[in-house]
Amino acid sequence: MRVEKHEKFDGIYWVELEEGKRNLATRNISPGNKVYDERLVESQGNEYRIWNPYRSKLAAAVLRGLKNMPIKPKDKVLYLGAASGTTASHISDIVGSEGMVYCIEISSRPLRDLLVTCEQRQNMAPILADAQNVEEYRALVEQTDIIYQDVAHPEQTNIALKNIESFLRKGGDALIALKARSIDVTKDPREIFRAEMEKLEKKVEIVDSQLLDPYEEDHAMILIKN
Repeated sequence: MRVEKHEKFDGIYWVELEEGKRNLATRNISPGNKVYDERLVESQGNEYRIWNPYRSKLAAAVLRGLKNMPIKPKDKVLYLGAASGTTASHISDIVGSEGMVYCIEISSRPLRDLLVTCEQRQNMAPILADAQNVEEYRALVEQTDIIYQDVAHPEQTNIALKNIESFLRKGGDALIALKARSIDVTKDPREIFRAEMEKLEKKVEIVDSQLLDPYEEDHAMILIKN
């Protein structure tokens, strides 16, 4: 087994396992604890979590060639649609003990699993709230360096813009996982992505976009600069 730093992105690693395949990974800030049955490996006194791109759209975007992965150590991140914490936990690894991940989740069922993960990680804060209603959590979230959104909602673009306006610092970045089938099941996903990106471009600068297949069909990751 061999561990190497990612050639472009801070806090992300390549782990080459016995079969010779390279896998994305993050260094575990909560050694010994798993979040979603991911594989744990040790190297030179550090523990790494294999980052499954079929379970995390952010990992899929990195493997699909995302030009810049703006999340880095010490960043403050607002995560919209954190669910049970799969991707949020890898972001927690990346930002480290000096960073923070504010996890917004509307559903109480995944929030129960998220609470367990947050108990193991001092830099994750679970918040039961609706990402459409920023007033529900405005007093709980500071200005952030990054917004990461993964919500299944027809108005996901407007939700992103509302939160960018409310919480993202000037010069900050947003990563939006667009779900075409949550917007309109009758249209071609690429047509939907073009229309949603046109909405975004009226308010923010789009830096990059990547389709996420084969890891996630009918999804795209949009990178935005505020």
